[in-house]
Amino acid sequence: MRKVKGFTLLEIIIVVAIIGILAAIVVPSYNEHVLQSRRSEGISSLLTIMQQQERYFTEQLGYTNDLSKLGYSVNGAGEVVSENGYYLISAVACPSMTISQCVLLTATPQGVQAPDGSLTINSRGARTPLNAWQ
Repeated sequence: MRKVKGFTLLEIIIVVAIIGILAAIVVPSYNEHVLQSRRSEGISSLLTIMQQQERYFTEQLGYTNDLSKLGYSVNGAGEVVSENGYYLISAVACPSMTISQCVLLTATPQGVQAPDGSLTINSRGARTPLNAWQ
């Protein structure tokens, strides 16, 4: 009797099933990690722009919603595009306050980052969502 070399159909099906199970576990975890790592770009952009707002405040005794006054290039809507384009940062007056009293910066996610949700920080130190900033 000759010995047959190769794999049986059952062995191949078992290997494919194991690979499928591993992929079902690994891919969502990887996607979540990628979203979190891109979120750091939005947070970094917000903190940098807020620092510029504070400098502007010391010179002008008020904040600005025109980010070009802080030295940033803005798009047609007056928003700053983050370094890799995953977020658009905008500035408005805090609710029930004037722009000279308080500024609210919002980083709106774009493209593949959109499921992550917006990040905000105001000149009083309030940050939302809290779990994204930890």
